[in-house]
Amino acid sequence: MMQPLQGIKVLDFSTLLPGPLCTLLLAEAGAEVLKLERPVRGDEMRAYAPKVGADSANFVLLNRGKQSIALDLKAPNAVVRLTPLIREADVLVEQFRPGVMARLGLGYEAVAAINPRLIYCSITGYGQDGPDAQEAGHDLNYVASSGMLAMSAPAGQIPALPPALIADVAGGAYPAVINILLALRQRDMTQKGTHLDIAMAENLFTFQYWGLGNGWCGNWPAPASDLVNGGSPRYQVYQTADGKHLAAAPIEAKFWSNFVALIGLDETRLAALAPQDVMTAVAHAIAARSADEWMKRFAGHDVCIARVVSLEEASRHPHFAARGVFEARIGTTGGAHIPALPVPIAPAFRGPETVRRAPGLGEHNDLLRAVNTTGNAPLQ
Repeated sequence: MMQPLQGIKVLDFSTLLPGPLCTLLLAEAGAEVLKLERPVRGDEMRAYAPKVGADSANFVLLNRGKQSIALDLKAPNAVVRLTPLIREADVLVEQFRPGVMARLGLGYEAVAAINPRLIYCSITGYGQDGPDAQEAGHDLNYVASSGMLAMSAPAGQIPALPPALIADVAGGAYPAVINILLALRQRDMTQKGTHLDIAMAENLFTFQYWGLGNGWCGNWPAPASDLVNGGSPRYQVYQTADGKHLAAAPIEAKFWSNFVALIGLDETRLAALAPQDVMTAVAHAIAARSADEWMKRFAGHDVCIARVVSLEEASRHPHFAARGVFEARIGTTGGAHIPALPVPIAPAFRGPETVRRAPGLGEHNDLLRAVNTTGNAPLQ
C-alpha cells in the first residue's frame, strides 16, 4: 500500500523542536524531507547531550528518515542553488522570526514566484504580524502569555513549570501538520499553494476551552477552582501509604459511586460536604493503603484510576509493549540502535522499514552539487 504522503517533497528550514517534529510526522507518513542546515554546526540540537553516535539523542529522535544539506543561506548564490529544489518541493517549513526568510531572499512571495503550488508553513511564537510578532521566546513564554501557566498554582504561589513542551508540540508542530495536510487537499482543488501562519501562543487557547467558556459566562477560573483544574475531588492526585500517587478521575456518577464504595466511604455523607472536605476524606482513605494494594482492589472495576509512574516505567509497560509503541528503531552513524520517537501516525500509513536513520550533517549535499548555474564551484 502506498503511504499517503508518498511523492510529497518537503524542504525543512527549521531547527530544535516544533518544525523538526512537524516534518518528522510528514516523513513517517511517506514524505521525502530535506533538512537545510547551517554548515559546520548544523541544527543546534545536534550538540545537545546525551549523544547517540555523532549527534544528540534529541536530534536523532526528531530527524529520523530525513536527508540533510549543509548550506549557508546568507551566501550570495544560496537562493540560486536552492531554486531547483524549491521548484520541485510541495511543502516548505520554516520557524525564523517574521521577516528573516524574506531578507534571505526566501520569503513567501519570492518562493511562490518560483513555485506557485508550494505550501509554505511558518511556525512562530506569536504569528507573522501583531504587536508581539518580533518578540523572542520559547515554550515557557508562550505558555505564560496564553494564560495557561497561571493555572498551575494558587494566587501568591510560583506557577509550576510544565512537564512537557506544550506550546512547541501542541501549539506548533501538530497544528502545522494539520494545516499542511489541509493545504495539500485544497491545492488538489485549486492547483495553488498558500502561506500558513502557525502561531504557537494563540494555539494554546484551544486547550483552555473550559476556562474560556466559564469566563465568557462571567466566571473566569482561578487555580484549583473548577472540575479539571484541581477544584474537585473527582479529578485529583492522591498520595498512598507508600508515598506513591494515584491519579483519580471518576467524574461521572457511576464511576464516582464505584470509587467511593471501594475506598470505604459513604457516598450519601460525602454529598453533604463541601468539595474541599470531600477531598480531605478521600485523601485520608487513600493514604491508608499502598498503591499496589489499591490497584489490586480497583482491578476489574470502572473507577478511572491510574497509578502515577515514571517515564521509564511507562516505556516498559506491558500494554505499550503489546501495542508495539516502541518497536520502530533509529539507526545511528555508529551502528547503534535506539527506539524511535512514538508519533501519532497510524501504523497503516507508515512504511515497512522498522529501522530508519537520522542524517549526518550535509550527508546529502550531492543534491546541490549539480546546480552550478552561476559558474561558482560546486558545494564541498
